[in-house]
Amino acid sequence: MTPPPWKAYLSLCKPKVVALIVFTAVIGMFLAVPGAPPLGNVLYGTLGIALAAASAAAINHYLDRQADAHMARTRRRPLPQGQLNPARVLGFAGLLGATGMYILVTQVNMLTAVLTFLSLIGYAVIYTVYLKRMTPQNIVIGGAAGAAPPVLGWCAVTGEVHPYALLLFLLVFVWTPPHFWALAVAKEEEYARAEIPMLPVTHGAEFTRLHILLYTILLGVVSLLPYATGMSGTLYLAGVVPLDIVFLYFALLLKRTASNAVAMRTFGYSILYLTLVFALLLADHYLRA
Repeated sequence: MTPPPWKAYLSLCKPKVVALIVFTAVIGMFLAVPGAPPLGNVLYGTLGIALAAASAAAINHYLDRQADAHMARTRRRPLPQGQLNPARVLGFAGLLGATGMYILVTQVNMLTAVLTFLSLIGYAVIYTVYLKRMTPQNIVIGGAAGAAPPVLGWCAVTGEVHPYALLLFLLVFVWTPPHFWALAVAKEEEYARAEIPMLPVTHGAEFTRLHILLYTILLGVVSLLPYATGMSGTLYLAGVVPLDIVFLYFALLLKRTASNAVAMRTFGYSILYLTLVFALLLADHYLRA
């Protein structure tokens, strides 16, 4: 049974991905000020960033529609299934992006709009069109676009890029490789069929699992920087250390077992990890105020 068009268009926006993007952006807004951030900035900033992220996701669907048809994980998406017209999808993406930019320019501030636009182009064009098919380090380089939301949220409230905002950027940036490579290990054959040079395709799963472990160790170090720099206190430290230990456990288990099931469990935990780390940052911020 063919789903109604509105469901197909909604799926283009990758709601789960956009939700995580918006979550980290909103946390950035609240961390930027000692008290409650201005309500208007929060509402308009969240809406503008969400629309831009949805636009980038829809453009990604459009550009990857042929590769998606070769992968079990993505072949049921609306474009490979022929549920939507590609030209209309591109128009839909353009409308979302233009609306998001208009809101950020007129209701938030120009710096947030510019940075959001750059992150949209970074993911939807530079990563999807070039990096994804050019280098096995695609997700590392392209991760800069995905790490931008906390900076965008911070900037939406303050109108500036603070060093602490860059620390949040670094946290997401270092988190991205072990997060995405865990999925890539589990879906190595699919990426190979789609001729996408993900790290396990070009260098093998064992090499990738080693790098997942190394990046997980690096992530553990970076996750301590908010406490080390005075951005966060003991509540954050007490919470993030166990989270790091569990992530390291999964990375070690994946390195030893070479199991796709473990790879997917690692991928799933990585999402929970980032969510809880940002929740800890927020709780610590207001409990210390």
